[in-house]
Amino acid sequence: MSNSKDLLPKDKHDFESVYNLKRLDRDELTKIVPELLEWLQDINWPIANEVSKLLLTIPHEALPFVNNVLAGQDDLWKEWCLRYFVIDLPVDLKESLREQLERIAHRPTKGEELEEVHITAQEILEEMND
Repeated sequence: MSNSKDLLPKDKHDFESVYNLKRLDRDELTKIVPELLEWLQDINWPIANEVSKLLLTIPHEALPFVNNVLAGQDDLWKEWCLRYFVIDLPVDLKESLREQLERIAHRPTKGEELEEVHITAQEILEEMND
Protein backbone atom coordinates (compact mmCIF):
# COMPACT_ATOMS: atom_id res chain seq x y z
CA MET A 1 0.00 0.00 0.00
CA SER A 2 1.15 3.56 -0.53
CA ASN A 3 1.90 5.95 2.29
CA SER A 4 -0.60 5.29 5.08
CA LYS A 5 -0.74 9.03 5.82
CA ASP A 6 -2.40 9.44 2.41
CA LEU A 7 -5.31 7.45 3.82
CA LEU A 8 -6.00 9.81 6.73
CA PRO A 9 -9.45 11.41 6.79
CA LYS A 10 -9.60 14.65 4.83
CA ASP A 11 -12.49 16.14 6.78
CA LYS A 12 -14.89 15.38 9.63
CA HIS A 13 -17.30 13.57 7.29
CA ASP A 14 -14.72 11.33 5.59
CA PHE A 15 -16.11 7.95 6.65
CA GLU A 16 -14.68 6.34 3.52
CA SER A 17 -11.13 7.02 4.72
CA VAL A 18 -11.92 5.61 8.16
CA TYR A 19 -13.33 2.50 6.48
CA ASN A 20 -10.15 2.15 4.39
CA LEU A 21 -7.97 2.59 7.49
CA LYS A 22 -9.68 -0.41 9.05
CA ARG A 23 -8.10 -2.53 6.33
CA LEU A 24 -4.53 -1.47 7.19
CA ASP A 25 -2.32 -3.87 9.02
CA ARG A 26 -1.37 -3.09 12.61
CA ASP A 27 2.10 -1.74 11.73
CA GLU A 28 0.76 0.69 9.13
CA LEU A 29 -2.00 1.88 11.44
CA THR A 30 0.48 2.38 14.27
CA LYS A 31 2.46 4.82 12.14
CA ILE A 32 -0.46 7.25 12.04
CA VAL A 33 -1.73 7.05 15.63
CA PRO A 34 -0.87 10.69 16.45
CA GLU A 35 -2.78 11.94 13.42
CA LEU A 36 -5.74 9.69 14.19
CA LEU A 37 -5.80 10.81 17.79
CA GLU A 38 -6.30 14.39 16.61
CA TRP A 39 -9.77 13.37 15.44
CA LEU A 40 -10.73 12.89 19.09
CA GLN A 41 -10.22 16.60 19.76
CA ASP A 42 -13.92 17.10 19.11
CA ILE A 43 -16.11 14.06 19.62
CA ASN A 44 -18.95 15.89 17.88
CA TRP A 45 -17.17 15.50 14.55
CA PRO A 46 -19.08 12.75 12.74
CA ILE A 47 -16.05 10.45 12.28
CA ALA A 48 -14.63 10.91 15.79
CA ASN A 49 -16.42 7.94 17.34
CA GLU A 50 -15.39 5.64 14.50
CA VAL A 51 -11.77 6.80 14.83
CA SER A 52 -11.86 6.07 18.56
CA LYS A 53 -13.06 2.53 17.80
CA LEU A 54 -10.25 2.17 15.29
CA LEU A 55 -7.68 3.28 17.89
CA LEU A 56 -9.09 0.71 20.30
CA THR A 57 -7.94 -1.99 17.86
CA ILE A 58 -4.33 -0.95 18.64
CA PRO A 59 -4.56 0.10 22.29
CA HIS A 60 -0.94 -0.63 23.26
CA GLU A 61 0.35 1.45 20.39
CA ALA A 62 -2.03 4.35 21.04
CA LEU A 63 -1.45 4.51 24.79
CA PRO A 64 1.76 6.59 24.81
CA PHE A 65 0.13 9.21 22.62
CA VAL A 66 -2.99 9.32 24.79
CA ASN A 67 -0.71 9.73 27.80
CA ASN A 68 0.82 12.77 26.05
CA VAL A 69 -2.64 14.25 25.58
CA LEU A 70 -3.43 13.70 29.26
CA ALA A 71 -0.20 15.51 30.19
CA GLY A 72 -0.99 18.39 27.83
CA GLN A 73 -3.03 21.57 28.00
CA ASP A 74 -6.11 20.72 25.88
CA ASP A 75 -8.60 19.81 28.59
CA LEU A 76 -11.50 18.98 26.32
CA TRP A 77 -9.27 16.64 24.28
CA LYS A 78 -8.34 14.95 27.58
CA GLU A 79 -12.04 14.44 28.31
CA TRP A 80 -12.72 12.88 24.93
CA CYS A 81 -9.66 10.61 25.18
CA LEU A 82 -10.78 9.42 28.60
CA ARG A 83 -14.45 9.07 27.69
CA TYR A 84 -14.03 7.48 24.24
CA PHE A 85 -10.76 5.58 24.52
CA VAL A 86 -9.41 5.01 28.03
CA ILE A 87 -12.75 4.01 29.51
CA ASP A 88 -12.93 1.08 27.04
CA LEU A 89 -9.40 -0.21 27.65
CA PRO A 90 -8.71 -3.43 29.51
CA VAL A 91 -7.87 -2.82 33.17
CA ASP A 92 -4.18 -3.66 32.74
CA LEU A 93 -3.80 -0.89 30.17
CA LYS A 94 -5.75 1.55 32.32
CA GLU A 95 -3.29 0.72 35.09
CA SER A 96 -0.46 2.11 32.99
CA LEU A 97 -2.30 5.46 33.06
CA ARG A 98 -3.03 5.34 36.79
CA GLU A 99 -0.60 8.13 37.69
CA GLN A 100 -2.21 10.53 35.19
CA LEU A 101 -5.71 9.43 36.20
CA GLU A 102 -4.94 9.95 39.90
CA ARG A 103 -3.53 13.39 39.25
CA ILE A 104 -6.48 14.48 37.15
CA ALA A 105 -9.02 12.95 39.55
CA HIS A 106 -7.54 14.38 42.75
CA ARG A 107 -5.44 17.38 41.71
CA PRO A 108 -7.09 18.72 38.56
CA THR A 109 -6.10 21.95 36.91
CA LYS A 110 -8.73 24.70 36.72
CA GLY A 111 -9.33 23.79 33.09
CA GLU A 112 -9.79 20.10 33.92
CA GLU A 113 -12.33 21.09 36.57
CA LEU A 114 -14.14 23.38 34.16
CA GLU A 115 -14.40 20.61 31.53
CA GLU A 116 -15.17 18.03 34.26
CA VAL A 117 -12.26 15.86 33.17
CA HIS A 118 -11.60 15.08 36.84
CA ILE A 119 -15.04 13.49 37.15
CA THR A 120 -14.38 11.18 34.22
CA ALA A 121 -10.99 10.25 35.68
CA GLN A 122 -12.67 9.49 39.01
CA GLU A 123 -15.22 7.25 37.26
CA ILE A 124 -12.45 5.32 35.50
CA LEU A 125 -10.51 4.89 38.74
CA GLU A 126 -13.62 3.69 40.58
CA GLU A 127 -14.27 1.12 37.87
CA MET A 128 -10.64 -0.02 38.04
CA ASN A 129 -10.92 -0.49 41.79
CA ASP A 130 -14.12 -2.57 41.62
